Amino acid sequence: MPNIHVVPADNGWTVEHAGGGDGTTFPSQEEAVRAGTEQAKREKVELLVHGRDGQIQEPNSFGNDPRDIKG
Repeated sequence: MPNIHVVPADNGWTVEHAGGGDGTTFPSQEEAVRAGTEQAKREKVELLVHGRDGQIQEPNSFGNDPRDIKG
């Protein structure tokens, strides 16, 4: 299953699967991150939050995290 991205849109912030396509747009980045987090947890995939410049600001893994880190 593809990862989920929060990306800037003309009229807010969009939550979409990797590869683009249809997504859900929210008025604020905070709302989009909240919805994207819930979806990523359900699907056990990574959530990648992008800034207005398109660069990834914060990746969050909710499933197949290959790292073995305690704490």
